[in-house]
Order: sequence, then C-alpha cells, then structure tokens
Amino acid sequence: MTTTVQRFAEAFALTPTDLLTPDQVAAALGLSHRTLAAWRSSKRNPFPYVKVGSRVRYRQQDVAAWLESRTHSNTEA
Repeated sequence: MTTTVQRFAEAFALTPTDLLTPDQVAAALGLSHRTLAAWRSSKRNPFPYVKVGSRVRYRQQDVAAWLESRTHSNTEA
C-alpha cells in the first residue's frame, strides 16, 4: 500500500533521505531540537521547514542553502 507521503515523494522525486527530522538537523548544527522549535514558532530565523501532517521535516537542500546564506568572510577589500 502506498502512503500519501510516498506518493508525494515520488511526484517530487524526493527520497526519504532528502527529508531530515528536527533531531537530525539539530545534531548536525550542534543545536537543540527545542531551539529549532523556538525558531519555527517565533519566526525569528528564516529557516525553512516542511510540515508533513503533524510532523516537521527539513529538506537537505534548504538546510545547505540556509548555512550558505549565514556564511561570512573576514576578507578586506
């Protein structure tokens, strides 16, 4: 039996590894999953996430793009 999430993933060529849980993202960034939850509820950080039913997921490419946007350089002009 195909679930709604599986049909959606197939339609958008997503694999299960493309969607990360809050715990996975928090561990990778060295944050608490509660920090991510606070960011989502306060909209303090523009950190994109996806709601799948009641579950929160993060797309790998969104996490990478967010990290890239937060990268700073100390080079002088």
